[in-house]
Amino acid sequence: MRGHDRINTCLPDELIVEIFRRLDSKSSRDACSLACKRWLRLERLSRATIRIGATGSPDLFVNLLASRFSDVKNIHIDERLSISLPVQLGRRRATDNSMVSSLKLRCVTEKNGPEDGDFDSICLSDAGLAALGKGFPKLEKLSLIWCSNVSSEGLISLAQKCSCLKALDLQGCYVGDQGLATVGRCCKHLEDLNLRFCEGLTDKGLVELALGVKNSLKSLGVAACAKITDISMEAVGTHCRSLETLSLDSEYINNKGVLAVAEGCPHLKVLKLQCINVTDDALNAVGTRCLSLELLALYSFQKFTDKGLRAIGRGCKKLKNLTVSDCYFLSDIGLEAIAAGCEALTHLEVNGCHNIGTMGIESIGKSCCNLTELALLYCQRIGNDALLAVGRGCKFLQALHLVDCSSIGDAAMCGIASGCRNLKKLHIRRCYEVGNKGIIAVGQQCKFLTELSIRFCDRVGDEALLAIAGGCCLHNLNVSGCVQIGDAGVIAIARGCPQLCYLDVSVLQKLSDISMAELGEHCPMLKEVVLSHCRRVTDVGLSHLVRNCTKLESCHLVYCPSITSVGVATVVSSCPNIKKVLVEKWKVSQRTKRRAGSVISYLCVDL
Repeated sequence: MRGHDRINTCLPDELIVEIFRRLDSKSSRDACSLACKRWLRLERLSRATIRIGATGSPDLFVNLLASRFSDVKNIHIDERLSISLPVQLGRRRATDNSMVSSLKLRCVTEKNGPEDGDFDSICLSDAGLAALGKGFPKLEKLSLIWCSNVSSEGLISLAQKCSCLKALDLQGCYVGDQGLATVGRCCKHLEDLNLRFCEGLTDKGLVELALGVKNSLKSLGVAACAKITDISMEAVGTHCRSLETLSLDSEYINNKGVLAVAEGCPHLKVLKLQCINVTDDALNAVGTRCLSLELLALYSFQKFTDKGLRAIGRGCKKLKNLTVSDCYFLSDIGLEAIAAGCEALTHLEVNGCHNIGTMGIESIGKSCCNLTELALLYCQRIGNDALLAVGRGCKFLQALHLVDCSSIGDAAMCGIASGCRNLKKLHIRRCYEVGNKGIIAVGQQCKFLTELSIRFCDRVGDEALLAIAGGCCLHNLNVSGCVQIGDAGVIAIARGCPQLCYLDVSVLQKLSDISMAELGEHCPMLKEVVLSHCRRVTDVGLSHLVRNCTKLESCHLVYCPSITSVGVATVVSSCPNIKKVLVEKWKVSQRTKRRAGSVISYLCVDL
């Protein structure tokens, strides 16, 4: 019968709510909420997560959201994000669902000037935090990022109301010991706590929290908290025996604190350390006690050597992920110990460790056959033989990142292409010995490659892109600064990679409008394009590009002298999904500002 509502008649509330939860896009859920009053009510019940900015009357927004989305369990409030209210808050229209249906709220008033803001920017306060606790009693995960006006008073109010809280991120919040102690007393299910840049905390607060959540805490992050010392880590090691993840970035934590955690937390799986006063003694304890360790990241260590890494290799047989960054006293010996003892290793990053050379990576290639991701950054002593060994031994490698490795060239890339046929991501930057031969080999043999970034490799030209287009179906391509690449290579990519979503061709002086036309015709999935410093691309080419690329969301056009305000207006008017256009201020007409000022970003106001 025409007009008969079979769905609402036959389906119970619970089933419709579950259907809404399975929708993969927010826009689809918003559309469903407009169908009828019942669907509006049920769609609100299906919302589990809210993400808002902490600028632009957030206290009032918390109250509005609480009255509409009672089942929310995850809230993310970020002081760095902002919201723009469409009308004045005092009007009736401001209470419509249209105002709060957009749960990821951004503001662009800082880019457009004060004339576009109809409200005074204020920050989330203790009153807003108290309202948060009252309005969302089922809250399980809360992130308060750089909410500088929040203090212990607000945190106490929240903790008393949200006893089910499992994850709390207080990054950049100036809360004190009383607030943290109350969280420990009231939130007995707390598992995840982030205290990065919480400058108001001392050992007293963290010790009391450790006592309160000793049976539940699994993850703890501490960074730039000058008053948190080894005393806190000793309390964590003594009481929080279920701890699995620890991230420490502090010059005030020494061996004593890390030793306490290593000895008291046998289930530790993830350890990230940036503590300049920690030495080999602490790593020896980790290698001896933390036998379940799976991820180890060591940053800027100046007081430990291969001795500590050998201890890790001997004891942490389950280690899968290792990062060593700016560890100047590590050498090939330490990496050889890891290769010999941690054969389950799948991810390795070596960054700025100038004493690690070819032999260390060769040992990884020979012993760690399960390696899936390798990153070598600023490693001048690592040569072709290292990657040849990786190519022979690491058949499952899927991602390779090379930055400023001046001794790695085409021979290494040919070895990787020959042995690592499952490669999906290849990122190369400023490796000047890599040229067409190596990239052609990748295009011919790595058929699963979807992401390719070869930035500022001036020996790579059109021939390389012709091979890539013939053998790979790329989704992301970045050839910024590869000055030998021109229209022929980009046209080949356009015709051979119709699924291309991201393209960066900045600083390609040979590129012209013909490439833009080919991209517009063959790459309808394109969402982000960077054309900065492309001097030969004009308004005409830009019009051809955007004609069929209706999904385009971001376009960078700075330092393109042949693109004028007409081209900018064409992008804005032709792309219904555009979210960001980066351009010089003088190229934006008043009409374009009125029409789409919210998506315009300026590199420099004086350009």
